Amino acid sequence: MTEFERKLVQSFNDYFENCNIKAIAHRIKQHRFTPQFLDVMVDSLNPDFYLGIECKSISIEKGANALYFSQHFTIDKNGAHQVIRISEYLRRSGRAGFLVVELRQGSGKSREAYIIPWKDIEEKYGSGELKYTIDEIKLHSKLERKGNAYHIEPEKWSKQNNWMYTGE
Repeated sequence: MTEFERKLVQSFNDYFENCNIKAIAHRIKQHRFTPQFLDVMVDSLNPDFYLGIECKSISIEKGANALYFSQHFTIDKNGAHQVIRISEYLRRSGRAGFLVVELRQGSGKSREAYIIPWKDIEEKYGSGELKYTIDEIKLHSKLERKGNAYHIEPEKWSKQNNWMYTGE
C-alpha cells in the first residue's frame, strides 16, 4: 500500500468517525498472483458511501503532463484493460466508483489530489481518448489537505460530480 492510499483510507475513516457515519474504508491486501480490483474500498449500508476507489499518482516534477490509459493502467494476461475490469466490477458490485489522482510536484511543494467519478474515466476511455491532461484532472474536485490528511467532503464532491443518492 502506498503512503497516498494509506492517508486516503485514514482520512475517510476519520471523516466517518467524526460524522458518526457507519462506514469503513479499507485496503484489501494484495497477493502476488491475485488480482486486485480497486485500491480502496468503502463499505457501508448507506449507498452514498458504498465506494470503490482506484488511486494513481503521477510526478509533475519528473515531467508527467498527463495520466495515460496505456502507461498508468494495466492490461491483464487475458488482454483486458484495467478501466474495463474496474468498470465491470463496479457494475456488478453496485459501488460508486472514483479515480483519485495524486499530483506530486516535487520537494518543497505540496501534493495535490483530485477525485474523478469513474463514469468520466469510462466515457473518456470508451471514446478512444488516450489520456487525461493535468488541466483536465484539475477540473475535478480537489481533495484539500489538512496537515498530512485529506479533508473528505462528499457533499462538495457530489454537487460538482452528481454522485450521491438523494432518495428522490
